[in-house]
Amino acid sequence: MHENVNMQPDLQTPMKVFGLPQHLVVPIYQRPYVWKEDDQWAPLWHDVRRMAELRLGSPQSSASHFLGAVVLQMQEASHGSVPASNVIDGQQRLTTLQLLMDAAGAVLDEFGEDTLSGRLANLTHNQPIFVPDGESPLKLRHTNRDALAFDEVMNAEPPVDHRSLRHSGSRIVQAHAYFVGSCRTWLDEAAPEGRSARASALVSVLEHGLHLVTITLTAGENSQEIFETLNARGTPLSAADLIRNFVFQKLVQEGVDTTTAHKEHWPFETDFWEREVSVGRYFVSRSSLFFNQWLASRTGEEISPLSTFTRFKTYVEHESDTPLRTLLPVIRSQADLYEAWTRHSEQADRQLSPVEMCMYRMRSNSIEVLKPAMIWLHEPDLGIAQHVADAVIAVLESWVMRRLLLRLTTSDLGRIVADVIKANRDAAPDELESRVRSHLERLNRASTYWPGDEELREALRTDPVYRRFNRGRLRVILEAVENRFRSFTNQPQVPRRGYPIEHVLPQKWEDNWPVPDEESAAIRADHIHRLGNLTLLTTSLNSKVSNGPWEVKREAFQEHDTLLLTSRLLKSVEGADWDESTIDARTDLLTDALLAIWPVSPGHIGAIADPQSRVSAEVTIRDLIKSGALSAGTRLRPRHGDPAQFEAVVAKDGRLRIGEEVFATPSGAGAFALGRAVNGWYFWFLPDGRLLEDLRAIHRGQPVSAPRFDWAPLHAILEAIPPGRWTTYGALAEVIGTAAQPLGAHVADCQQCTNAYRVLTSDGRVSGGFRWSDSEAGGDPIERLVAEGVLFQAGRASREHELTADELAELLTEE
Repeated sequence: MHENVNMQPDLQTPMKVFGLPQHLVVPIYQRPYVWKEDDQWAPLWHDVRRMAELRLGSPQSSASHFLGAVVLQMQEASHGSVPASNVIDGQQRLTTLQLLMDAAGAVLDEFGEDTLSGRLANLTHNQPIFVPDGESPLKLRHTNRDALAFDEVMNAEPPVDHRSLRHSGSRIVQAHAYFVGSCRTWLDEAAPEGRSARASALVSVLEHGLHLVTITLTAGENSQEIFETLNARGTPLSAADLIRNFVFQKLVQEGVDTTTAHKEHWPFETDFWEREVSVGRYFVSRSSLFFNQWLASRTGEEISPLSTFTRFKTYVEHESDTPLRTLLPVIRSQADLYEAWTRHSEQADRQLSPVEMCMYRMRSNSIEVLKPAMIWLHEPDLGIAQHVADAVIAVLESWVMRRLLLRLTTSDLGRIVADVIKANRDAAPDELESRVRSHLERLNRASTYWPGDEELREALRTDPVYRRFNRGRLRVILEAVENRFRSFTNQPQVPRRGYPIEHVLPQKWEDNWPVPDEESAAIRADHIHRLGNLTLLTTSLNSKVSNGPWEVKREAFQEHDTLLLTSRLLKSVEGADWDESTIDARTDLLTDALLAIWPVSPGHIGAIADPQSRVSAEVTIRDLIKSGALSAGTRLRPRHGDPAQFEAVVAKDGRLRIGEEVFATPSGAGAFALGRAVNGWYFWFLPDGRLLEDLRAIHRGQPVSAPRFDWAPLHAILEAIPPGRWTTYGALAEVIGTAAQPLGAHVADCQQCTNAYRVLTSDGRVSGGFRWSDSEAGGDPIERLVAEGVLFQAGRASREHELTADELAELLTEE
């Protein structure tokens, strides 16, 4: 840090940061709001919810979450005004925090919690006595192009109809809507008599459970120097790096020989531990992920990857009764076990233990959810026998795999695993399996419940699993069945060598597997991708054999009878043809095997209390035809392109036909018509003007709102157009799915449309309706473009600097 800069860092709660009357001003030169749901909003909400639930369970809990640092610079005081500061750094987190507080307050207002709502309003809005006439009451004030959207949503009266707001397409409004929905859902989960307690816990966290490091500068200090120092380029420290520094400083305080400790008890500096792994949208070092999961195993909390270090520090300093010199060897032993599980699960021919097999199946499904429980069950001091740990893991794996078989969300399962750990850390080992089983059986929300046998039978009987599951998941399922068949004769596990998945009735069946009529063809096409029509082979068949008649294919299968999946298949149809009836019978057989591999307790149904939330992860055209929502022969018109040339006709088997081309999905047909990737549910229109997406929403039981065009993609593209380039209204309209005229009208009036001067007419001229937004400097748009390097001749921009529709689409993809 530069010595000539006088910084005053202070760890503060939101109550201290926002409690007094003030203005925190985001200067006009600050970048616009860019935080997103998956990367920032959802992790923040999960941490707030976790701390609120901790406070519900333990009212005296002082658990907190560190949000990061902000830099404020005081403005020169003026007589009679409230104190004001510029936000030099941290405006993204301050804006998000204010949006969360206001959203929570709006929901509390809906639930009649006026006092609690008022407490949050005091953190977001100055009292009227401190607000001069005509001034905004907001404590956080944007002066850049986010100002109008932020002011609109923060001052909207609850209940807030986000879709009706003028700036509904802005990310600011979308963040507010996300937090409103999240708060409402969480409060709704409680029984009416427990809702007030949840509301109080939520407000307590928002007032006192979040921490910000605030650095306050005087008006005369060099804010740019501070900004550059805090945002200096370099490789950021990982959670494991921060933990290492903390651990060895702590060991010094405990009088430990750190050289010996590092050599004997710190294994995390090998390639294995330093390798980056993905956790959702995050990439973290494997060592950081291990510490996160180890902490969850100890605390019974779901911990954000961004909070790993602060949670570790709090645990060691305030919650663990064990000195670090004693705890570190335990961490080492558990890390060694974790590494062994991981390495063994990656060996294709190894006979895996139940824990190692669970590791393999989680990796194949790209989930990490059960690892904290595995670490907990093998904690040395707990003395849990291996057969007990295996039994508990089997119960948890059944719960997860059954949800994966139904393509249900796994986003909330980490919280349940944490709850299971917290509720059972002190349980007697001989009670663990029954207690964990009972815990999972009591779950009755669509986001977490344990599905029963009948629901799985019903779904798998007709589910086109080859389309619905990625290859890793599908291969795990077939390998599990193969291993069950082998277990009856004590044969070893099937090698996990990525064996090819083969359709018995081939995908291209028309030439060698004929049927008499179109209705039979539709039935056949509906069976192609079902579970009963799939098997594993040790080597791939060549395409001629794979698509050949049953007699030829049966002989080829006999050469692959090292797998029981194949040999039992052949035995089941000796002297018979392979057709829809045999596919149905084998689907039932394989489903029975899966229910036995991942069982539930006798009598467990898997009933849920919020059946309206049980939304299928995927709806197909075939599903819409079966339900009567869509008729075969319906002609769909494209959003873009020539309707006569690219009209899509709905076939009986749920596929879409464009001329001679046949497509399995709306997106596939849309990509053919448009020439690039597109979401087909929003691309195809019904004859009555509705989108296919409207039918899908109806099928799911979701409300279909009045259509309102989403301008957010336009805002993203305009933001991304680089200096020295220009585009046309027509090209923009093509990319976002509208026409040039309404797009031009929107750009002319929209305060969210930055860089609008870079949009010209089709002949490269400035539109007669162009006008600067209030937040832009104004002047002659041609002069601005020329200064950026665009050449003009006779009032027309040079085509060499033009961005085409395809190039704009690439910008949108990058955004």
